[in-house]
Amino acid sequence: MRIRDLGIVIGRGQPGPRNAITDVAGVRVGHATIVEGDGPLVVGRGPVRTGVTVVVPRADDRWNEPVYAGCHRLNGNGEMTGLEWVRESGKLTSPVAITNTHSVGIVRDALVAVSVERADARTDHWSLPVVGETYDGLLNDINGFHVRAEHLRAALASASSGPVAEGNVGGGTGMVCHEFKGGIGTASRVIPDDRGGFTVGVLVQANYGKRAWLRVDGVPVGEEIGIAEIPSPHDSLVPGPPPGSGSIIVVVATDAPLLPHQCERLAQRAGLGIARAGGTGGHTSGDLFIAFATGNDLPPEDEDRPSVRIDAVRSAGDGTIDALFDAAIEATEEAIVNALVAAETMVGRDGVTAHALPHDRLIEVMTRYGRGVAATP
Repeated sequence: MRIRDLGIVIGRGQPGPRNAITDVAGVRVGHATIVEGDGPLVVGRGPVRTGVTVVVPRADDRWNEPVYAGCHRLNGNGEMTGLEWVRESGKLTSPVAITNTHSVGIVRDALVAVSVERADARTDHWSLPVVGETYDGLLNDINGFHVRAEHLRAALASASSGPVAEGNVGGGTGMVCHEFKGGIGTASRVIPDDRGGFTVGVLVQANYGKRAWLRVDGVPVGEEIGIAEIPSPHDSLVPGPPPGSGSIIVVVATDAPLLPHQCERLAQRAGLGIARAGGTGGHTSGDLFIAFATGNDLPPEDEDRPSVRIDAVRSAGDGTIDALFDAAIEATEEAIVNALVAAETMVGRDGVTAHALPHDRLIEVMTRYGRGVAATP
């Protein structure tokens, strides 16, 4: 279930055919989901509510071709490995993986191992992969370290260019957003032909936000469906992280021919999409974004490097970049809402319950504000 399945339209832009990051040609997404056990927390045994999500920038036959990329930090209480090399080189040279806070290291190491296995043995191959995280310890035995290398490999093996599973899947399995059940969400926009006709796709792992701040297409849904009606999972675990604490990872992809500094500018706009949904980039939040562009063909990293090589690249003009900014903002906002709509109520450690955003109440509220099924986009 997604927000448009409820008859609610976010923004004014045109989605791609899947309304997903995989609308950008060549981009693939895969998940590995781990749900095991119930009852009281026993560290090392569970309950387990976690996983791994991967975004692969290129088709499998072009796996070792880098893409231009840029990144941005709204608030830095989080981790995304490999960003120093992205900033320095302007390139993304690996899939992007997302998991829980305490599993970043093992997922990173597993990505390195996979890249070494796939590289030409005659080269001195190295890898600085990009792995992001958000904290799922409210529902998950996060200190039990249940994510293993095989889960990263399973996520890669399942990566597809088709529709993307959302909600309680992959890295988003144990996540909470605006004190509802959160998780993975995605959306896309296709900019007008007179601006280039390019596609922007966004994938989020949404685990942030206070209930009262939640907005859906500008409607104060979080105020209308307050914690007196749908309890917050934070109320079930005391002491525990305060309401609204948490993070969001945003991956932005486009087929436009962008240079690294333009990718960085595109990544910045994810923060405006989060703000439209009610995010504030609070002190305890890790709001980390990466954007990559597949519109230039760059030589594989393992290609023999001649003493002199000039790469011919293209760059989108200002009219196109403005349209891409608008697309990234709207797609980020809709991806967050899709994560909320797709997520299902989950009971985690110690009986802590993260309730789903109720679809019937959402439709009722949106309709009352003129944004429901009968509303004109």
